Amino acid sequence: MTGTIDRKEHWQGVYERKHEDEVSWYQARPETSLRLIANTGLGREAAIIDAGAGASRLVDYLLDSGYADITVLDIADTALGKARERLGERAGQVDWIIADLLAWRPRRPYDIWHDRAVFHFLTQAEERRRYVEVLKSALKPGGHVIIATFAPDGPEKCSGLPVMRHSPESIAAELGAGFKLLETADEHHVTPAGKVQHFNYARLKRVE
Repeated sequence: MTGTIDRKEHWQGVYERKHEDEVSWYQARPETSLRLIANTGLGREAAIIDAGAGASRLVDYLLDSGYADITVLDIADTALGKARERLGERAGQVDWIIADLLAWRPRRPYDIWHDRAVFHFLTQAEERRRYVEVLKSALKPGGHVIIATFAPDGPEKCSGLPVMRHSPESIAAELGAGFKLLETADEHHVTPAGKVQHFNYARLKRVE
């Protein structure tokens, strides 16, 4: 995401041109995300938001696990449409939000914020500052944040856009003193094309 492109147009186009299992970030089962969510120790009643989810299958597995308060947000309604179609009747159990994350104003607080690969598109300091503002307005005190980005030795671009690669520690530094880094994870994601992409995950707790 940069200020020089139309974010919505870009991501709408991606999901219009490709099936969900053709995009490089596709995961048949998001094992690392599911493990880190479970490691928060919060119950199945926890309010979870998957920010910038695209057509991710995380929502499917959260429903399978019995989570009952799930919100899925993305800028591209084409992406959310694919996820809703896949879920069928179960889509009615999910709150779907079409919005640009950086311009979004949360209507309610959440216990868990999950973001796999939105944050690394924020290459401008002002974008990252705004992200943290939105995060703080959406997350309850004591809530957990799970953010995944390309690692420092990961790809320099994704979907034709430049990215800012991070370590778990640099993610924590961007979020600031109000968040405590509790857990990290390392993932070598294999794309549908067979390429390996190195991701870093950070799980943090809001402490202010």
